[in-house]
Amino acid sequence: MTDQKTAGRGRTASAGFDRRLLPPMMLGSVLNPINSTIIAVTLIPIGDALGAPPAQTAWLVSALYLATALGQPVVGRLIDIFGPRRLFLVSTSLVGVAGVVGTLAPDLGVLIASRVLLGFGTCAGYPAAMALLRSEARRTGQDSPGGVLTALAVANQTIAVIGPLLGGLLVGLGGWRATFALNVPLAVAAVLLGLLRLPKEAGTGGSPEAGTAAGTEGSPAAGTTGPPGRAGRLATRLDLPGMALFAAMLVSLLLFLMNLHLRDWYLLAIAAAASAAFGARELRASTPFIDLRVLGGNTPLLITYGRALVAYVVSYSFLYGFTQWTEEGFGLPPFHAGLVQIPMFLVAIGVSIVSGRREGVRGKLLAGGLGQVVACLVMLTLTGASPVWMLILVALIFGLPQGLNNLALQNSVYFQADPERTASSAGLLRTFAYVGSMVASSTTAASFGQRADTGGMHHLAWIMLGAAVLYLLLTVSDRALGRTPDGAAAHSPKE
Repeated sequence: MTDQKTAGRGRTASAGFDRRLLPPMMLGSVLNPINSTIIAVTLIPIGDALGAPPAQTAWLVSALYLATALGQPVVGRLIDIFGPRRLFLVSTSLVGVAGVVGTLAPDLGVLIASRVLLGFGTCAGYPAAMALLRSEARRTGQDSPGGVLTALAVANQTIAVIGPLLGGLLVGLGGWRATFALNVPLAVAAVLLGLLRLPKEAGTGGSPEAGTAAGTEGSPAAGTTGPPGRAGRLATRLDLPGMALFAAMLVSLLLFLMNLHLRDWYLLAIAAAASAAFGARELRASTPFIDLRVLGGNTPLLITYGRALVAYVVSYSFLYGFTQWTEEGFGLPPFHAGLVQIPMFLVAIGVSIVSGRREGVRGKLLAGGLGQVVACLVMLTLTGASPVWMLILVALIFGLPQGLNNLALQNSVYFQADPERTASSAGLLRTFAYVGSMVASSTTAASFGQRADTGGMHHLAWIMLGAAVLYLLLTVSDRALGRTPDGAAAHSPKE
């Protein structure tokens, strides 16, 4: 009997990555970027239809990222405990609800609410994919996720290519409401794929906590339906007070970033107080929501998070600010504004495919940082009278960091994070990225004010250049960067 078990384990370990998991992993992970890119070309039509200036429609961007920045680490922690299947199904169902609300929205307020729902609905896709990747590595005994991580990056870049063009087509065919209705069939497809392809085992997330959270008496939901004592242990495992303090800290900080003004100083005070309380809580919690002791001792991972924040300030300022300028300041219709973005994403796809075959991350980060600096400098030369090929040139240059940075950052987190907290660490990466996108949204709104003109675009480009230089300095000064994933893994905490 023992020999049979050993042989079974040997066959399992020798098997490769389960390719049936790829469709739900990819679809779940692209729900957020497709909505991010589609909204970029619909902000002006929505503003025209609802009588809202760019400073107000910017909330359509900020609302989604506020919800996602908060939800990603929370959902990631739940995935670490319960496995990805249930969280994936609930979240993607919420995407469909958000699509219906957005399609029927009578005013900007309801439309913003639908983007909040959409943000929470897209929270599970990326952490679930990273958790599945970790569990497959353990099952097969082959911790070589480069091909799958590259596939996820290429899928996101491909959707980013389709997004602006699809958004322009949908606006032309059915108005801006059609871009929200698109989420309904996407959600249906994601739920069906999740039901058919994702494993039902409680421990899918790869964490030993998953099995204990589900209970040990045969029921996968025992932790949620058992006696009060077990419910109390579940609440402790989830660290609900820690989650609440984290939410208070993040929401107050992001609300301040959305509308930078000294009169809102109290929001920074709330964020600081919540941060202090959160730190005190997590340091004494038996099973903290975010293990600050482990995270604080993992300097490479912290620097990766900081690098992600700065990188997204640059990339999302370009995505939203440059697109609005091409429509209002340069005079392109939404469909053509979407076409201008396509060269960036085509280059990004090619760069992701080629660089994904190379294991090192340092060279990718350095090249991506230099690409951001050059692209921002070229942006500063643009005017309303510039030839169209100059716009395309800027998009082409931005394609280099778009392809390199995203891939290098997610590779870094996979190898630097505590293996038992892969999903929540991946969620935190997205949180820092979305904080960067919130800064980008706020600076874009402040730069443009009532109209996306050339002067506002140049003001935004100077801010982007400062962020790009900071990103490059963070990379050049980071001596902990390994030339290979194994080098990065050497800095991660051990089990």
